[in-house]
Amino acid sequence: QVQLVESGGGLVQAGGSLRLSCAAAGRTFSNYAMGWFRQAPGMERKFVAAISRLGGRLYYSDSVKGRFTISRDNAKNTLYLQMNSLKPEDTAVYYCAARSSDVYNANFREPDSWGQGTQVTVSS
Repeated sequence: QVQLVESGGGLVQAGGSLRLSCAAAGRTFSNYAMGWFRQAPGMERKFVAAISRLGGRLYYSDSVKGRFTISRDNAKNTLYLQMNSLKPEDTAVYYCAARSSDVYNANFREPDSWGQGTQVTVSS
């Protein structure tokens, strides 16, 4: 399995921006479709965004479309999530996930690996 480590979370005011990173190790990064999920307190973990193995296909949940951008750098084995126009309801622990089968829609299920998560808190 690929090992994943997220970073870049923190506290930001509403309307601000953050950029999350997810460093991958242990397997060939470009063999994995990648995704971001988030989990707010007391809520189930939910899909945020996904990107295909070579980065040509991007998918977003309706709640972040137009504000968040997922990208990857296969040469650096790193996944990113640029988050703009943040809202208090974006507050959650954000997880990256890897899946060996490629992604063709927003139905990014059954990842092979998860990161440990990074906290994002948006104050009003």
